Amino acid sequence: MKTYIVGGAVRDELLGLPVKDHDWVVVGATPEEMVANGFRPVGKDFPVFLHPQTQEEYALARTERKTAPGYRGFVFHTSPDVTLEDDLVRRDLTVNAIARAEDGTLTDPFGGQDDIRRKVFRHVSGAFGEDPVRILRVARFAARFPEFRVAPETNDLMRKMVDEGEADALVPERVWQEVARGLMEQRPSRMLDVLRECGALARIMPELDKLWGVPQPPLHHPEIDTGVHMMMVIDYAADAGYELEVRFAALMHDLGKGITPLEAWPSHHGHEGLGLKLIDQLCRRLKVPNDCRELAIMTAREHGNVSRAEILRPNTLVTLFERCDAFRKPQRFEQMLRASECDFRGRGNDQVSFRDKPFPQAAHLLRALGAARAVDAGAVALRYAEQKQRIPQAVHAARVLAVRSVLRLPHGN
Repeated sequence: MKTYIVGGAVRDELLGLPVKDHDWVVVGATPEEMVANGFRPVGKDFPVFLHPQTQEEYALARTERKTAPGYRGFVFHTSPDVTLEDDLVRRDLTVNAIARAEDGTLTDPFGGQDDIRRKVFRHVSGAFGEDPVRILRVARFAARFPEFRVAPETNDLMRKMVDEGEADALVPERVWQEVARGLMEQRPSRMLDVLRECGALARIMPELDKLWGVPQPPLHHPEIDTGVHMMMVIDYAADAGYELEVRFAALMHDLGKGITPLEAWPSHHGHEGLGLKLIDQLCRRLKVPNDCRELAIMTAREHGNVSRAEILRPNTLVTLFERCDAFRKPQRFEQMLRASECDFRGRGNDQVSFRDKPFPQAAHLLRALGAARAVDAGAVALRYAEQKQRIPQAVHAARVLAVRSVLRLPHGN
């Protein structure tokens, strides 16, 4: 019985990165021997055990055979005669198919160390093509390690998988899991690049894929292409360290531009409303969590109003706050402002960048919201206890007055 550290821990150690988790492979053992040594079995599909002290996962070396479409269509085989090389050959990328023994010796039968030095993601074997989740994983790895490129032969294999319908067998929950993780990596735009290059983005998120090649007015969008804008927006959100909900909302905010009439290009009047149905259908299809879906819809609907915030009248501002439920959920409203800021910052080209330009709209709206929230709605309601039907209108009017006062605007504005 021999144990080896495999996968990401070895890769990250070779890259000089901190190692968070260890995955172990056990060669030459049976499930009964693992249990006899104090390991606790937890695997459903194949034998995985938790170490009695560290609680880290130890998996028996295994082979696998494809039996049905999708990532669940496999039969696994474990026995003491399955070698380390047998186990490594089934892994996705060469950089993840390196094993380290307890004495520090590396086993690298597929050139993973060379690919790390060359900064290349290359599939280990043809077995890669049997699991469509690996397309998503490569895209996510590209977002985590943006200096790496996908080997041409690996991209060709991924495109072949997409063309043959393997990507269509992905279950929604797994797609969302991998996309969400990719959005939280260092350079999320690389994930979009990889998915587009092999054709997978058009299969899993066609609403987003349609944005590439759609022009925008150069005055406000020097990058012109809406898809390029999306990649700049999501990378700004990552650089700012924003949470998943904000990153997803920023990515979704312009979906409506993908269905504006060609004769209207490069203008996209009304794209905010056009995008709402698209976002909703994408989120329902991928089973996106409600907090992400709701913020994305709000951001798509309101980002134009946010950009015009400083010229909106107090009554319009209070109506905006009411529509966004900002009095009950001010934190979500602030998230929407952050996603809208990403929209503004994610613009530019080689000559001009919006990243450092002033964006006073957020502070303006938060100041107005603070004044409106300071109104004692209960006290206003008491004054109209005998005319309850007038309470909502009276509270609204009091909030408008408070906003007008804090913004120091004359009556009539």
